[in-house]
Amino acid sequence: MSRIAIIGGHGKVALHLSRILAGQGHEVTSLFRNPDHAGEVAGTGATPVVADVENLTIEEIADRIEGHDALIWSAGAGGGNPARTFAVDRDAAIRSMDAAQQAGVARYIMVSYFGSRPDHGVPREDPFFPYAEAKAEADTYLRSTFLSWTILAPSTLTLDPGTGRIEVGEDLPAGQVSREDVARVAAAVLDMPETVGRFIAFNNGGTPIEDALRSL
Repeated sequence: MSRIAIIGGHGKVALHLSRILAGQGHEVTSLFRNPDHAGEVAGTGATPVVADVENLTIEEIADRIEGHDALIWSAGAGGGNPARTFAVDRDAAIRSMDAAQQAGVARYIMVSYFGSRPDHGVPREDPFFPYAEAKAEADTYLRSTFLSWTILAPSTLTLDPGTGRIEVGEDLPAGQVSREDVARVAAAVLDMPETVGRFIAFNNGGTPIEDALRSL
């Protein structure tokens, strides 16, 4: 059994993830902003912790994740407000990485998105630009840390039931993947040291998740 902390614990991916991890016997601590969501988070088997990471310092985040074996970032501002997008998806994410290093939580899983890279190509005037830029900067920072990181890069997210099957690859075209399967991938990579230091783009496909990850 491991102790796993999830930031962004009330998100759709995170709710699936905490249910999966708790079902595997892990001790899950789920951090989220709105106290009204505590009951729903607790219903997944996770320990709910109300924590607004947008406004927490590195030290305050470190206090909440100390003693855990891994940290999974699954938070996001949700778009619509560029300033808040940068505040959460870039700045708070980076503070969480510094906090993980400070707290000795070496394993770090970033839930990013399919096109995340410095040369993402999204025009500055595009409403998606702040998110693309924020994620690219956060992911770049993560690569510079001493953490044992894995960056997950799912394509367009759906609410479809999970299939447990994905496709991966260096030249993979964009497709779709269910949020439940993103959660399954996040749970799988936790115990796969061969995924450390990897950026993993994936869609739903025909290969069982663990087999697909081992093929990388």
